[in-house]
Amino acid sequence: MNRSLSYLSLILLLPFFACQTTGPEAGGEDPWAQMDTILATIEEPVFPDRDWSITDLGAVADSTTDALPAITEAIEACNKAGGGRVVVPAGTFYVDGPIHLKSFVNLHLAEGSKLLFSTDPADYPMVFTRWEGMECMNYSPLIYAYQQQDIAITGTGVLDGQASNDNWWPWCGKDVYGWEEGMPSQRDSLNRPDLSRLNTAEVPARERIMGPGHYLRPNFIQPYDCERILIEDVTIRNSPMWVIHPVLSEHVTVRGVRVISHGPNSDGCDPEACKYVLIEDCYFDTGDDCIALKSGRNQDGRRIGQAIEQVVVRNCDMKDGHGGVVIGSEVSGGARHIYAENCTMDSPNLDRAIRVKTNKARGGTIEHLYFRNIDVGEVREAVVKINMLYTHDGEPDVHIPVIRDIVVDNVTAQKSEYGLLFIGYDEEHPIRDVTIRNCTFNGVKKGNSLSHTEDITLDNFMVNNDPVTVPVSQTATEQ
Repeated sequence: MNRSLSYLSLILLLPFFACQTTGPEAGGEDPWAQMDTILATIEEPVFPDRDWSITDLGAVADSTTDALPAITEAIEACNKAGGGRVVVPAGTFYVDGPIHLKSFVNLHLAEGSKLLFSTDPADYPMVFTRWEGMECMNYSPLIYAYQQQDIAITGTGVLDGQASNDNWWPWCGKDVYGWEEGMPSQRDSLNRPDLSRLNTAEVPARERIMGPGHYLRPNFIQPYDCERILIEDVTIRNSPMWVIHPVLSEHVTVRGVRVISHGPNSDGCDPEACKYVLIEDCYFDTGDDCIALKSGRNQDGRRIGQAIEQVVVRNCDMKDGHGGVVIGSEVSGGARHIYAENCTMDSPNLDRAIRVKTNKARGGTIEHLYFRNIDVGEVREAVVKINMLYTHDGEPDVHIPVIRDIVVDNVTAQKSEYGLLFIGYDEEHPIRDVTIRNCTFNGVKKGNSLSHTEDITLDNFMVNNDPVTVPVSQTATEQ
């Protein structure tokens, strides 16, 4: 009789136990198995074995003669013929405006080649683009593609935006980048704040006319609503703003790229609202986040509703920047199934190694994030920072984010202010289900600081040679 009751009780409790399992690890599943599925799914473009050399069409490698007409003609011919390579041979070429890629075209920079881009805003016509996660009409990115397929930028040459404190960078409105009192900037009420207001009011995107007089810097490379993109082996320097910025695109591969740009908001690689993304074997030395995964800002992110998802980052080297691998802050469309492994991060000018940032204006559900085998030398603030109170622009609506199911496995660090720095929204909206496993953080000045968290698992976690088994709780502060 008692045994029968026990069996009955177990049967009745099975649904309850099933409801308690969260995330891909529940039930013994290996979440990293999905990374292999993602890698097998990503498609790369394939090009016919045909070349168009820009020098055959009149380009001159003298650093001053405009090579854009020859590049444009070669792209048109390559596209109409069904595809191939547009080749930039060895030498330094000047480009007096943006390069617009078309389907089936591989822009190939041969060894010893360099493209120098104009820094005159008048040379960049307005296109449909995104600026900090908000759709608008603004200056064309330096290399742009809209609704194209099978495109690439390859080769060991150099792309140099020539941005500096003498041209694009003072538009950020900070004196360290050449801005002085009385100079216009994106901070003025009719510029960046105006675009934020148009976004909040859900004004149709193509009616948000920025461009001249608004001082919103263009990105360097932006494939927008494209499919099968390859950016491989090139070196990219001195961008006006974000460097590699695919938007609403699928099957994106960024491989073997070197990004060196220390200007304001010079994020290295920012896939936004993209699906099936691989970033591998890259080097980032930037003025902002090295890699930042995004999905749209506030209303635009929620309206379009496309998460950044199915992303693999591996074998990358991060130097200066605000963060190594970052999710946010423009993440209103959500983020899920993000994998990062086998990376190195080390610089006194790198603020954090792993970072998640959002707030009540951004919102979004951020889940299923997995990090492993990451070697951190020195970072300025925290090895792992998760922040639900990231500074926002005062938008009136409240969309409290959800952050859950994060695993950090086999991460080592040698010097930082904090080991873990977690800032949940409040007691009712904590950061949930985070596992720190097989991690060793040394040289940590202030230990760990966790506020408004729930179900934090510390498994073989060492800080300054001492095992840590109980999370530290402190009062939440906005940081």
